[in-house]
Amino acid sequence: MFNTVFPYLLSGISVGGQYALIAIGYTMVYGILRLINFAHGDVFMVAGIIMVYMVASGVVPLWLCIPLVLVLTAAIGFVIERVAYKPLRTAPRMSAMISAIGVSYTLQNLVLYITGGLNQIYPTIPWISGSVTIFGATTKMVTVITPVLTLVLVIALVFLINHTKIGMAMRAVSKDFETSQLMGININFVISATFVIGTFLAGVASLLYFTNYTTVIQTSGAMPGLKAFVAAVFGGIGSIPGAVVGAFIIGIAENIIKGLDIILFKAGLLKGPAGLATFSDAFTFALLIIILAVKPTGLFGEKTTDKV
Repeated sequence: MFNTVFPYLLSGISVGGQYALIAIGYTMVYGILRLINFAHGDVFMVAGIIMVYMVASGVVPLWLCIPLVLVLTAAIGFVIERVAYKPLRTAPRMSAMISAIGVSYTLQNLVLYITGGLNQIYPTIPWISGSVTIFGATTKMVTVITPVLTLVLVIALVFLINHTKIGMAMRAVSKDFETSQLMGININFVISATFVIGTFLAGVASLLYFTNYTTVIQTSGAMPGLKAFVAAVFGGIGSIPGAVVGAFIIGIAENIIKGLDIILFKAGLLKGPAGLATFSDAFTFALLIIILAVKPTGLFGEKTTDKV
């Protein structure tokens, strides 16, 4: 039984780590601006497209493409914040949300124009694209690296937030935006730094994700972005540990459901295929409905009191 479940569990942990890196971007931006950045999943997709074209050009060696993609992805996050969100800082929250949706469709259509809607094959990255056998299960090296790298990056981010000046400013702004501004904190710098960090992590997630799922199209960021958003809500949006825990739970559950037919068949509980894998995506969104109905603040979320 363990040999049957383990490959799906391993894959779920890997996908959960990738969702976690995307979810952190959602939760950080919401924690400071109270804004759901619906363009975040598309930035993740654009990072994949940049990698494809950069490697295909042959101008830049592969080892240099990886840091360049991460830098460019962070730069895209910075530009989006300055162009689409900064002018709406004092506008109603709905205006910023509509702007985020506009940025999302702009990125998708730009990529559609560049690629002609054709599938782009993600380049093979040496070593992490190789195979490895763990307890009899053969998988890609990226599956093993992803959870480890995710935890390292999360620990580094938590250290930055708790033990640095910019981290202290982020915590202050997330607690009280207006008072922080009156106390002399550079709000624009803090918000830009938040977007840069969030999109940088989305760039890392794209490297890991598209090494596993090697096709990139203009809609490739939609489903991972939505699932990462659900993970952030499930864990308690605004909470980084919550986003990470929520992402791992969703990733593991999703992959277990994908293999449920085989698992139940080998356990003697199912006589033939039942098509249960069809519900792997539905589970994620059903979970969102349940969480919002039962515990709207999520697992680690805190109740907020509106000031009058």
